[in-house]
Amino acid sequence: MYSWESMALVASIVMPLWNIPLIVKIFQRQSSEDLSLSWALGVWICMALMLPWAVMTKDIVLKVFSFVNFGLFSGVAFAVVKYRQRKKRE
Repeated sequence: MYSWESMALVASIVMPLWNIPLIVKIFQRQSSEDLSLSWALGVWICMALMLPWAVMTKDIVLKVFSFVNFGLFSGVAFAVVKYRQRKKRE
């Protein structure tokens, strides 16, 4: 593995970790009103549509990034939908 590829692999894992503070903040505030529901679902749907390519590719950086990002952004999308639904019911 080349040094650039190693650096990219580390970045492909670290970058999606920035979703964690967003998820935590949504759960702490119990609100996702400042986030667009269409944005969250649109990004999540696009990631889901790209996932089959990530499964098939031999590019390890793309594969790792796709899986880690999809997993963590699924948490964002879940939190946005959960606290948007709660607000409508109250």
